Formats: sequence, structure tokens, C-alpha cells
Amino acid sequence: MVTESPMHTKYRVPMSSPDLSDAERQAVAAVLRTPFLSMGSEIEAFETAFRQATGARHAIGVSSGTAGLHLCVRAAGIGHNDGQAGDLVITTPFSFVASTNVLLFEGAVPVFVDVDPITGNIDPQRAGQAATDLMAGGAAAQRWLPRQGGGAQGRLKAMLPVDVFGQPADFDPLLEIARRFSLKVIEDSCEALGAAYKGRLAGRLGDYGVYAFYPNKQITTGEGAVIVTDDDPAASLMHALRNQGRAPGDTWLSHTHLGYNYRLDEMSAALGRVQIARLDELLDKRQRVAGWYQERLQEIAGVEALQVRPETTRMSWFVYVVRFAAGETRDQAASQLERRSIPARPYFIPIHLQPYMRSRFGYQEGDFPIAEDLGRRGLALPFSGVMTEGQVETVCLALSESL
Repeated sequence: MVTESPMHTKYRVPMSSPDLSDAERQAVAAVLRTPFLSMGSEIEAFETAFRQATGARHAIGVSSGTAGLHLCVRAAGIGHNDGQAGDLVITTPFSFVASTNVLLFEGAVPVFVDVDPITGNIDPQRAGQAATDLMAGGAAAQRWLPRQGGGAQGRLKAMLPVDVFGQPADFDPLLEIARRFSLKVIEDSCEALGAAYKGRLAGRLGDYGVYAFYPNKQITTGEGAVIVTDDDPAASLMHALRNQGRAPGDTWLSHTHLGYNYRLDEMSAALGRVQIARLDELLDKRQRVAGWYQERLQEIAGVEALQVRPETTRMSWFVYVVRFAAGETRDQAASQLERRSIPARPYFIPIHLQPYMRSRFGYQEGDFPIAEDLGRRGLALPFSGVMTEGQVETVCLALSESL
């Protein structure tokens, strides 16, 4: 996730800016005129709006995308097996760290597989081979496990694919793998609200889906997220876990489960309720800005725009990432843009190369070469639905001159 403040004053063009109207401001102000700042009518209205927008039986508002993914892991029963070996979850190293951290929180072992070189999403063929080998056990399984820190081999329990940059993963083969091996599927759609895969909504393709609403996302609640699922028992558990483990019938000081304070406050829910009603408008504005970038980038040699797969029947632009022929060129361009007061950020540093992952699991350069290559060559340019065509022109002109 891009952590630069959207309104950082040193930049001529902000890295990202939320798209807010008077309706959002009025909704938040209305909450402040009531005594109910948490657990009131706004969170219920926000969740109702998400059920209607997605067709999900349940929508559970939580405090962040990380919190949402963590509750999905808990609901799927992922953790330690027999108190020793951690359950195995097939996932991607090319993502924001939260998609892996939520597994580590519960003592599970992330099993990384490399990604598609075009989209950066998990490669279904590799995921299928990993599942086959892990189920077989022995030497075949070992080649997918980390060098160290994995403990005794646990059982394969789930897959956690990520819809990177607003483009859904290739889900049909992933769902076939899940069916064949009886795996739960947690869809990290934190970057893909409104996207569609073969006409089906991202976030609704697995057993559970999570959308997140940081200020640079398609809609924002400041901080916050929503879990969607059709699984009644899982939804009941996640409702309890987000509220300090209070199950239906518990009093304020009674706690059936070990839970968390993952609640979404009323001001954030009010903001989100208005934003989700504007979703199509907000996505169309982002698509327009992406189109301006696409048109101008065609004129810049050595810079490749993100490709949208035919299976992606609706792209939900989250960030605008371009790729360079080499990492050195990327770094030089980013430095030159910074000198012109235009922010740009490498996107992503693969998870397995983060210091704590190297230390814990022994990962090394070369373990996942496609993810590493995309990480070396990718650069996120300023992007939001409120950018003007002139701002896109400024960025692209500076990028062209930097090369």
C-alpha cells in the first residue's frame, strides 16, 4: 500500500487523493450530532448497502483489511495442527504484507508460489502443482516449503489469492484446485472492489472475500474494511470475534470467544455508506484517469502499462503501476520524478524478501523470480479519480524527460 499522505504539500501532484463530496461530509457531521459513535445504526446501514451491492448473505464491517483477513483465517479454522505443525496455506509473495501476516498471526505457514508475469496474480498452474505435491507429502512437498521455520509439515488447509492492483486472479482453475483438495478460499480483494472476473464480482469468488477502504482505495472510510460471505456459521463467528469475542446473548463483560476490537466506528461507516452508493461513479472516474495514462504512455519508449486480461470483465483501478525494462531504469526514473516534486513508489517489494521473512523462513533472492522481477521493475505513479488530465500530462511529460 502507498503510505505517502495523499495531501503531502511537497508534491506538485499528490500520490493519491480521496474523492469526497458534501454528502460524505454531511453524513459524518450528522453522526457527531448523536450520542452514538460506535455500534449504532450507521454500521448496520453500511453493511446492508454492501449486501445489496455484492449479493452476499453477510457483510461484516471491520477496522481494516488486515483485520478482515485475520477474521477469515480464524473462521476457516486455520492455525496450528495438533498444537505443533502449522496449517499450510497456498498464497502469493507479490502482495502487501497483510495477506501473509494474518497467517503468521495464527501459527500457519504461508506456502508461496510464483505469479503470472502479466498480472502479478498467483499462477494457477503453479498453485495446482503445489497443492498436488503438498498433499502427496515427502520430497515432493518439501520443495514448496520454506528452508527453515516451517516446523513439522502441517496439512494443507486453504488458498489465499490476492487480486493485485484491482485485477482479479484467474479464479476458475483456482476454485477447481480448491474443490479437488477440499480447501477453503479466502479472497483478498482489498485492492479490487467493483472488479469482475468473467462477469462475477471480485471478492465473491471464494468462501470469504475482503474489501478495504484506506484513503487511496476505490472508496474510503479512512481506515476500514468489509468481509463478505454466504457462510452463516463463519459470519456469526466473525461478528463475535470483531467485538471482543461476544457471542449473541453475551453481556458487555461476557466473552464466549477469544476476540479482538476490530469494530468499525460510526463516523467511518457513515462515510462508507455514502461512498458505496457512488461506487460506479468513482470507478468510472478512475477508469478515465487510467485511460489518459494509457494513451500517453504509448508514446514513451521503455515504459510498459499494466495489461488487463480478457477474463477481467471489469477492471477496478487501485494504483497505476508501470514497468520498466530494468530495475536500474526504474530507480533512475523515480529519482528524477522526485526531483520534480512528483511522487512515485516501487510496487511491491515481494513479501518473502522482507527482513522478518528472510530471518524466519530463510528466503533468498531467486526463490520466486517472477515476483522479484516485477518488484524490481514496477513503479506506482500518482493516481486517483480526482486527477485532472493536465496532472496526468505533467506526470507523463516528466517521466518521458527522465528517460
